Amino acid sequence: MSSEERQRELREQGGRPGETQKQEAAKEAKQAEAKEKARERAEGADAPDAEQKPADEGSGRPHRGLRRRRKKDDDAEGQERAREERQPESKSAKSASGSDKSDDDAAEAKPDKAPDRVKQQAAEDEAEAEAAEAEGEPEEEHEDATPAEAAEGGRRRRGSEVAATRKSAVPPPRGPDGAVAVRASAKYVRCAPRKARLVVEHIRGRPVEQARAILRSTPRAASRDVLKVLDSAIANAENNHELVADELVVRQAYVDEGPTLKRYRPRALGRATRIRKRTSHMTITLTTSDGKAR
Repeated sequence: MSSEERQRELREQGGRPGETQKQEAAKEAKQAEAKEKARERAEGADAPDAEQKPADEGSGRPHRGLRRRRKKDDDAEGQERAREERQPESKSAKSASGSDKSDDDAAEAKPDKAPDRVKQQAAEDEAEAEAAEAEGEPEEEHEDATPAEAAEGGRRRRGSEVAATRKSAVPPPRGPDGAVAVRASAKYVRCAPRKARLVVEHIRGRPVEQARAILRSTPRAASRDVLKVLDSAIANAENNHELVADELVVRQAYVDEGPTLKRYRPRALGRATRIRKRTSHMTITLTTSDGKAR
């Protein structure tokens, strides 16, 4: 055999003689293993069912049929436990429903206490009405009113009485001579004090209605601010001290100077002149007609 034919055979066999031997040995081992497995299967099929072992010798696991039987037994035990657990719950639910029914029966058996409270309140209101009539203070009564409405009316009457006592408890302020003096003031009014004093001089010592008429007809810007202060003083006298507006007289009316705002205006040749924006503090004091005006 020539060298060329030898090289061709080596190429066909894989280039190395050792590799072909290894591949052949592996094939023979696989064939022997397959034959052995086929023989074991044939032996197992020929053996009787009674001689089958319940567990595999090497693995230690139970047979498949035995595992199924155990699983069925476990499922049956779990169902029985679930039934036993449900039975106490149903008994407790029945007992609870029975207690609820007994509570409902007891509630139906108990009389309603709300009408008793309404009757008691109505009786108290009637007693208060009788006491008021005995004192000489008649009260209006509605024949068609229900006990609840009567109770509401009694609460309203008591509230109005308390409010009246609170208002009357606040005495009106008095001046040094003992006369009633109700005051109102406005601060930081954007008006020059000199211009406001010209308006205030017209209402000093005048009755309230006459002073308001003068301020309405005065052609000055400061008259609007003075009229607001006068209206505020009248409201204080009526609401806080229960005085009658027709009986009030302007006792004091004066204007004080407030802070001045400084501003500048540019003028010719780079100069600047000052602008003074003056403010005023206006005060008006009212008194009754019997007091001395000044």
